[in-house]
Amino acid sequence: METENATRLLNKAISIGAMPGAVFLTGNSNEILDEKALGHLTYALDSPSTTPETIYDLASLTKVIVTTPLAMIFYERGLLKLEAPVNNYIPEFSGKNKNDVLVIDLLAHCGGLLWWTDLYKLAIHESVIDTKQNYIDKICGLPLDYPPRSKFVYSDLGFLLLGEILERLTKSSLDQLVYDEIFRPLGMDGIQYNPAENYLARIAPTEEDAWRNCLLRGSVHDENAFGLGGVAAHAGLFSTARAIAPLAQLFLQDGTLNGKRLFSSETSRLFTTQSNLVPNSSRALGWDTPDSGSSCGQFFSSKSYGHTGFTGTSLWIDSKRDFFVILLTNRVHPTRNNSKLASVRPAFHDALITANPTKPTQATS
Repeated sequence: METENATRLLNKAISIGAMPGAVFLTGNSNEILDEKALGHLTYALDSPSTTPETIYDLASLTKVIVTTPLAMIFYERGLLKLEAPVNNYIPEFSGKNKNDVLVIDLLAHCGGLLWWTDLYKLAIHESVIDTKQNYIDKICGLPLDYPPRSKFVYSDLGFLLLGEILERLTKSSLDQLVYDEIFRPLGMDGIQYNPAENYLARIAPTEEDAWRNCLLRGSVHDENAFGLGGVAAHAGLFSTARAIAPLAQLFLQDGTLNGKRLFSSETSRLFTTQSNLVPNSSRALGWDTPDSGSSCGQFFSSKSYGHTGFTGTSLWIDSKRDFFVILLTNRVHPTRNNSKLASVRPAFHDALITANPTKPTQATS
């Protein structure tokens, strides 16, 4: 597969400080097509180069690697009802208009919930269990920001509720659930919450964090996820690019990989197709789909879906092309006040597609 133009573009972005380094990986339903590591872990002159083994904080890619596929699995088993009110599962989520918020609204980010609030400030001097309950109590106590299904507002708080639903349904923690249901069956080695200390040298640092008064490396960047002990429905995963590839291939094969079926093709289409629950929203269920200004650029097909992460990560899957792209960076190093990657992402994806305008030719991995 031709990736020279895309590689050149990323190297230029690194040279102007859009991010210290990057790893990208392309593939199809059967194999890895290309994998490149560019730049360094930080901007320091003696910083190690990135490699395919470099681990990145995935931020909100957690939503489509953990929470959304788990919702798909339990929906297919009949345990999770998309059209059920959220308070069927979380009774304390009640009050004005809240009884009208459905599980499907949380997935499509149109349930009326505020996009974010500083829940992590509730976590000081508490255990993780106490913190999690305080998070849920706080979210349930907030008034809705707008009537359900009247508009789209991307919401971490909605996904925190969705994660709570999954844990209450199964009586299991989210990290154990995703290991048992997804990571172990798919052989997704190299992806985890709370990476062990022996991985530290391979982890790309994120921000010089004033709240925690340190450079974050191996500790989740998202403050609300940190308050939950690093395990959350909206953020928290760390991974190499290659470790994510089996999940992309699972979706390209409509829920089956290496003889293991996690969900049906019907469930896959339901969750990855634009939901149309509200006007002018590109959201599918959990996933986003291409529209003007998408991080995937101009040329991904209408059968595409993907997601980004605040730290500088993205995953886009094109079912029509049988193609996926994973891009991992630490653009928030040393500060989140760096928006240069925003214009790089679509240009990078455009460069991949224009260099390979037809269905990608299979290559030896």
